[in-house]
Parts: sequence; C-alpha cells; structure tokens
Amino acid sequence: MMLSLSNTDVQLPSPQPVGLAKFRDLTEMARGGNGVLYSAHDRIVGRTVVIKMLLPEQRLDRAARRRLLREARVTAQLEHPGTVPVHEIGEDEEYGIYYVMKRISGENFFSVLRQLARGDENVAAAFPLHRRIEIIRDTCQTLLFAHASGVIHRDVKPENIWVGNFGEVTLLDWGSAKVWGESTIESEQPRAGRVRRTTPDDKSQQVEHEETNYDLPPLTPANLLIGTPTYMSPEQISDRNIDERSDVFSAGVCLYEAMAVAEPFRGRDRNETFDNICMRQPTPPSERSPQRNIPEEADRIVFKAIAKQTASRYQSMREMITDLDELLLIVRQRDGVE
Repeated sequence: MMLSLSNTDVQLPSPQPVGLAKFRDLTEMARGGNGVLYSAHDRIVGRTVVIKMLLPEQRLDRAARRRLLREARVTAQLEHPGTVPVHEIGEDEEYGIYYVMKRISGENFFSVLRQLARGDENVAAAFPLHRRIEIIRDTCQTLLFAHASGVIHRDVKPENIWVGNFGEVTLLDWGSAKVWGESTIESEQPRAGRVRRTTPDDKSQQVEHEETNYDLPPLTPANLLIGTPTYMSPEQISDRNIDERSDVFSAGVCLYEAMAVAEPFRGRDRNETFDNICMRQPTPPSERSPQRNIPEEADRIVFKAIAKQTASRYQSMREMITDLDELLLIVRQRDGVE
C-alpha cells in the first residue's frame, strides 16, 4: 500500500479520541473459535492496523476474556522480527477486550503448499526447495527466541506461518502458548483424558499414506488437548508435560511438509493420525516426493526432529537450525543459488 500524504498531516483529530474511537473503517477480515479480526485505520498514527476482539457471544465470558488478554500480552512481550508487534491493548464498553497489532501482507504458508500441490507453476517458481526450507529455518529462529524467553508455542503449523510480500516470515497465533512459571488458564479446566499410546523410537510400523489433498477439512483437536492434530508431538497427544522439544517435533513435521508437499502423519481420521504420530514412521521425504529432488541429508534432519522419544530429538531449536543451515548450503549450491 502506497503511503498517503493525508496520513502524514501534522494535525491531530480534535478532541483526540481514545480506545476504539481512534479507529475508523472497521472491516471484518476473519473469524474463528477464539475471536474476530478487523482491519481498521488508526486516526491518530495514520496507519492501517488489525484489531482482534472476542466474538459477540464471548464478550462477557470471563475465561474467554482472560485468554484473549493473555494472548495479547504474550504476543506483545515477544518482540522479534518473526512476531507481529502489538500496538495497544484495551477494553471497550461495547466490544470488550481487544488488542491492536501491525497489519501484515502476504499469505500463509499453508496456502503456498496447497497451490504447489495443485501444480501451480508460478508458485513453484517463487517457492523452490531452498526457499521453502528457508521459511522453516526462519520460523525455527523465531521459536528459538521464544524458547529463550520461556515460551513454548504449542501450535506450530504452516497455517500459522505467514510469508510476507518482501520475504519476511512471521509466526502467528500465540494464544496456545505455554509460559514457564505461569499459572495457565487451561489448568483451571478439567484435564483431557490421557491417551495411552506407546512411543517407540525405532522399528516402528510405516504410515500408510493417503494421496495428499490440501482441500481436506482440518482435523479437530481431541477434548481439551491443545494443538492441531496433524502437527502435535507424541507428548502433546498423551497430555504429558512438554518443553521446547515439542515445538521441535512440530517444526520437523512442517519441514517434511514444506519439502515433500505432503503430510507425513495424516490418517483417515484423528485417531489414526494420533496412532501414526505415536507409533508409525512416515516414508522419508526424499522417497515420498522424488520429483522434488530432496537431498537424503534432509531425511536425517526430519527424522531427528520428529523422533518419538524427546531424548532422541534435537535438544534445542539452535541444534536444528545449525543442521538446516548446512542443508541450505547443499541445496543452494546444487541449484546454483548464491
């Protein structure tokens, strides 16, 4: 969007509005189970922003208000190039709790993968293998910062990775994040029943892959489990305590998907998907999608990231980033990219 001269006017509105009165041209962008997003123009600063509020039926719900406020504060404290800056948190008499953040441009990585799966040649040219690995590497960099700040994302997936028009990569939706030492909201609710599944680290059965179809509806989480089924770690599924290695697992699933343009663990339903994650190994990405020229070194990185046992995974996101940097050197040199 070009800079508008009217937005640089030295005069401020008089009297100066406060709260949501500062914003005009509210336009709904999207809504989901935990809120609604509006695009709006900030009359004071002179920029377009995004405002997140609760759904109308949730505005008086105490737990929903606390969750949104927590999400806003966690996001605001993670000041990093890979997160969305939060400009303001407030409460309106009519609309309740809200927070204001930067308006970002581009598209989510899931949309990119869906277009690749459909054979879009323009998207394939814009997102060759090395670029797709770079996007996951940048996401891991943001997670490394979050982990150093005591925050576990818990819902890393392509749909939450935003690819900007100028190459920037942003990790969205910190509403499910775990903060070390915090009395979390979900602790006030009944815990989900534990899912008793074994988690072998080797000699696992193989996943029976279905044909990849990015038009399939998303699988819903089980009970009160936090995360998206196809990207959850075995310890998330079993409702055990998690640490940063759970995000490592989810990032490994995203890496597999980014390279192979195929989901490693998705089954016919949620339970089969959970069984795949906990008890079965996917086909290596280089074998799953041989037409995409994935180096065998990539298979090793993926399988270390998605090891069933946490002790067998990368113990930190920094370790995974180191191996991704080496993989990128191999892929760029092969493809003649500086």
